[in-house]
Amino acid sequence: MTFLPSFSTRSYMSTQQQLLLKNDNPIDKCKEQLKFKTISVLGYGPQGKAQALNLRDHNLNVILGLRRGGPSWEKAIKDNWRPDIDLLDIAQATYTSDIVKVLLSDVGQIEQWNTIKNNLNENNTLYFSHGFGIHYNKYTNINPPKDIDIIMVSPKCSGNTVRKNFLSGEGVVSSYAIYQDHTKEAYNNCKSLGFLIGNNYMFQTTFEKEVLSDLTGERCILMGMIQAAFVAQYKVLKKHGHSPLEAYHETVYEALNSLYPLINDKGMSWLYKNCSTTAQRGAIDWSKTFEKQLIPMIDACYHSVKSDAEVKRVIECNSDPSYRIKLDNELQEIENQELWEIDKHLRIINKDQ
Repeated sequence: MTFLPSFSTRSYMSTQQQLLLKNDNPIDKCKEQLKFKTISVLGYGPQGKAQALNLRDHNLNVILGLRRGGPSWEKAIKDNWRPDIDLLDIAQATYTSDIVKVLLSDVGQIEQWNTIKNNLNENNTLYFSHGFGIHYNKYTNINPPKDIDIIMVSPKCSGNTVRKNFLSGEGVVSSYAIYQDHTKEAYNNCKSLGFLIGNNYMFQTTFEKEVLSDLTGERCILMGMIQAAFVAQYKVLKKHGHSPLEAYHETVYEALNSLYPLINDKGMSWLYKNCSTTAQRGAIDWSKTFEKQLIPMIDACYHSVKSDAEVKRVIECNSDPSYRIKLDNELQEIENQELWEIDKHLRIINKDQ
């Protein structure tokens, strides 16, 4: 099937980057590409649920593959998926579909891989939203056959945002990659699936680059570093005699409710241009100091990811039978931190007003 080869090539800092744009790839064309395909979604976590529901809303032939009787199975039934019709076990869903969207957790992919592999058919499309299993195949043992296509669409947001923005029409952004193109339709299927789950545009990457950037981002600015920065500033303000409420509001509340939304809407330079002269001077000066300190730390994190140290730790931790208990304890420690206890309490107060 011939499909639109449309993309836009843009230059960013002297680097040519191909962008697939929604306006160049009409939804009707994308649906036409997939109208005779059965699409299975394995997993019903945030990404699995969002992508499955978005595709179903386009009236495509979508089925779920889940562990029969498990918690996700029950959640799917509540979302009107029908057992033994469009809600099947993983083996059945894989075997009866043309496109298999593997949206299980990284560990879940490892655990279910033999079941998936044994039920794949020639010319199937294997779809991922994260390159972990494929890129780290020497640890995950996820080695797909050569007679299928392997593609990736990786949303740059949570599954909850994928669904919310699909319903609102706001859309999201993803990277995409073609790992194996056996049928010569991998590109067409990849971009069709990408736009049908709600992307405004997609940029090209590889499975390797997606994993390295994603794992680095999670450990640094997206989660690990921002949690550390919030806690560190809160502790310093309290140490110097500021009340817990003042420390909280100058650290978390103002960032999340005022400044970060403005950065998202207007950009960082707009924020700097539209704050007080005192804030401008201090932020410009101290940002340079922080940058010098942070570059070697982030670089060390990147090398830890690239050297496979991080994936080894993830797999080693998850192979420990008691890991779930240990992890729950670590997560509870974060929830119990004074900063987030205040946050929780004030959220309740705000809702009551």
